Amino acid sequence: MQRQYTFFWLFLLISFPRSVFAQTKGEKKQPIVVAFDTTNKPIRFGVSHLEKALQKAGQSVKIMPISSGSSSDAITLRILPMKSEPSLREEGYRISYQTDRLLITAINATGAMYGAMDAAEQIQMGKPWKKLPPKTVNPHFTVRALKVNLPWSSYRTGPAMEVHNEVCRDLTYWQRMLDQMAENRFNVLSLWNVHPFSFMVKPTNFPEANNFSDKEMADWKHFWTDLFRMAKERGIEPYIVNWNIAVSPEFAKHYGVQERNDTSAVVKRYTREVVTQVINEYPELAGIGITLADWMSNFKTDGSTLPDMTPKDREDWLEETIVAGIKAANRPVKFLHRSVLSADPGEMRRVIDNANLPDTTLVEIKFNWSHGHSTPVLALTHDSHSGQRDDGYWNPLPRNYRVQWMIRNEDFFILRWGQPDFIRRHIAQNTAPYVNGYFVGSEGYIPAKDYSHLDNAHRTWTYAFEKQWLFYQLWGRLLFDPKTPDAVFEASFANRYGLKSGKLLLEATAAASQMPLRLASFYGSTWDYTLYSEGFLAPFTASKGFQDNVSAFISINELIDHQTLAPDYMSIKDYVNWNQETKAIPNGKISPILLADQLETDSKTVLTRVEQLRPGSSPTLICELADLEAWAYLSQYFADKLRAGVALHTYRLSQNKAQQQQAVALLTKCLTHWRKVSEITASHYQEVPYIEGYRVKDKASMDARYFSWTKYLPQVERDIQLAQKNNTD
Repeated sequence: MQRQYTFFWLFLLISFPRSVFAQTKGEKKQPIVVAFDTTNKPIRFGVSHLEKALQKAGQSVKIMPISSGSSSDAITLRILPMKSEPSLREEGYRISYQTDRLLITAINATGAMYGAMDAAEQIQMGKPWKKLPPKTVNPHFTVRALKVNLPWSSYRTGPAMEVHNEVCRDLTYWQRMLDQMAENRFNVLSLWNVHPFSFMVKPTNFPEANNFSDKEMADWKHFWTDLFRMAKERGIEPYIVNWNIAVSPEFAKHYGVQERNDTSAVVKRYTREVVTQVINEYPELAGIGITLADWMSNFKTDGSTLPDMTPKDREDWLEETIVAGIKAANRPVKFLHRSVLSADPGEMRRVIDNANLPDTTLVEIKFNWSHGHSTPVLALTHDSHSGQRDDGYWNPLPRNYRVQWMIRNEDFFILRWGQPDFIRRHIAQNTAPYVNGYFVGSEGYIPAKDYSHLDNAHRTWTYAFEKQWLFYQLWGRLLFDPKTPDAVFEASFANRYGLKSGKLLLEATAAASQMPLRLASFYGSTWDYTLYSEGFLAPFTASKGFQDNVSAFISINELIDHQTLAPDYMSIKDYVNWNQETKAIPNGKISPILLADQLETDSKTVLTRVEQLRPGSSPTLICELADLEAWAYLSQYFADKLRAGVALHTYRLSQNKAQQQQAVALLTKCLTHWRKVSEITASHYQEVPYIEGYRVKDKASMDARYFSWTKYLPQVERDIQLAQKNNTD
C-alpha cells in the first residue's frame, strides 16, 4: 500500500543512570527511564506494554516526555527523509544499543509501537532488557487485515447474526478487539455489511434514507467516530465494505425502488452523494470497499428480471457512483475493489486507471473461495471464470493496485485452532510482487458474543475472539513477520496458564488443527455452506460430487463420491480405480489411506500431549485441552471413515465381502469416535445457530439450522447401515 506520509526517525531510549550500575548493597534502586513522545497515542500504546513487562520483571519505571535539548534519556524525534534509514520501512523497527541505552528506532509511530511491544514480549520471556538481541524487523506484508461482518444490514441473516447486535454496538468490545489487533500486528479493520451508509449519516439530499431520530443519529455518529479514532490510536486503518447495488429499506420504500440491484438515476445519485458525505463526516475513516457481485445480477428482489449487467456495466456503475463519490470528497481515502463472480480484470484495470487515486488500490481475491483454511495451493478463486484462476489480475504486473488474498474461515467457529506451519507455508507459497497482504475473517460468523460456550468455571473470557486468541495471534504475527519463531507462541501459552513451558501445548494445538485443513483439502468446496469442517457438514452441494439430500452431515457415500480441492490429494474413487487397475500411485499424490495415517498420527500426538498436560491444569486450560481432545477424535473419525470409504467402494466394484465387512467394522469404530466427540463437546458447549433461515429449502439443509455434534449421532449410525447394503441408495 503506497502511502503519503511524513517520515520520522524515532528513538525510544531506555536507560539507567550510570550510578545504577555502580550502586552498592542497600542503595535504593533507580527507576528505568522510558522517554518518548507522550502525545503520540500509538507509541503510548506500545510503551504501556513495555512498562508492564518491566514492572513484572521487578523494575520501577519512570515515563518522561520529549523536550527540546533533552538528555540521552529521552526519545529523539527528528523529521528525516526515508533515505536516512534505508534499512527500515513503514511499520518496521530496529532494536539496538548505544552505550548503556536501549534504542528502538522507527520511521513512523506504528513501527515504534511494534518495536516497544517486541521489547516487552522479550522481557516477558525472561530476557533482561539490557541483553535483548539487536534486530531489524520490517513487515512482510503492508496490508494485514481482519474481516469483521456487522450484524446490522448483514449479508447473512438469522440468529447467528442477530445475537451480536448489542455487543457490536458496545465500544468496549471494539476497544478489546483493536487492542488484540495492534498486539498481533494487524493494521486494517474492515467492517462489512450490505449498506453501511444510512447508519453513518443522515444524507443531506435524501433524509428519508433512514428513519433514525436526531438522538439516534447522534448515537450512531458517536459510535463510528470513537471506533475510527480508537483504531487510529493503535495504528489500524478502518475500512467500510459493502455489497453493490443496495439501498436501505427506508430509501426503497420512500422512492419506490428496489432494495437490491436497482440502477435507476435516483439510486445512482444517492450512492454517489452518500459516499462523499460519509468520507467528509468521518475524517478518520481510511478506506471504502465494494464488491461487484451479489446485487449486480439480472434479478430483482421480487423475482422479476432486469437486463443482465456485463462486466463493463458493473464497472461503469462503480465508476459513476463509488469512485465518483470518493473523488468528490474533501480528502482522499483508500479504495478496496473486490474481485469476485462478476469482475473482469481488464475492466477493473480501466476503472482503477481512470480513478487515478493517490494511494494504491486494494484488490481482494478469495483464496480457495470460502475455505482458505485448506491447502496453501491456490486451487480455485471466486471470479467470472467459475473458479478457474485468471492471471489477468496480476499479469501484467499492476502499477496502481496490489492483490490481497482473502482467507475466509467458514470451517471452525467453536473449537480453538492454531497451526503456525500452515500459515508459514501459505505465506511462502503465495508471496509475489503483485501481492501486498491478506484479509482474514468469516462471512457466517462474527467473533463478538460467545454464544456457543456454557457459562461455567471454564469461561474466563468475555468475547469470542478472546477464546480464539491463538488464531488471531498466529495470523497477525506471521503476516507481519513469517520468521516469528514458535517460541513466541509457546511463551503466550506459558504466560496465559502459568506453565514453565508452552511447548507441549503448541505441539498439541498444531497437530489438532490439521484436521479441518485436511478435510477442506480433501472435500472440495466453494461457497460458505458447502463445507463446515469442524462439524463434518456440507449442507449445500459444491457441484463436486454426489449429495444424498438426507442430511447436512457428510455421509460415507458423499465422502466416496466427491472431488478433492488440493491437487495433490486423491479422491476415494480415483484411488480405488487406480488400485483396481493395479496402477502405481503417481509421485507426490496423497492417497486417502496415507491421509488417514497422517490423521491418526496427529490424533495420537494430541492425546499424548493432553495426558501430559492435564494434571494440575486450571479450569480454562482444561477447556483448551477438551477442544484438543475433540479435534483428536475428529481426526480419528475422519481417518477411519476414509479407510471405510476405500473398503466400501472396493466392495461395490469387486463384490468382495471381506471389503464390506472391513468397511462396516471401520464405520463402527467411527461411531465410537463420534460418541467421544459428542461427550467432550457437550460438557462445555451448547447447540448453536448455524445456517440462516431463508437458505433452508430441503432436508439436507434443514437439520443444519442449529448445530451440535450430538445431534448427528444418528447420521453416523446411518453410515453403518449404508455399508451393510449392496448398493449406494
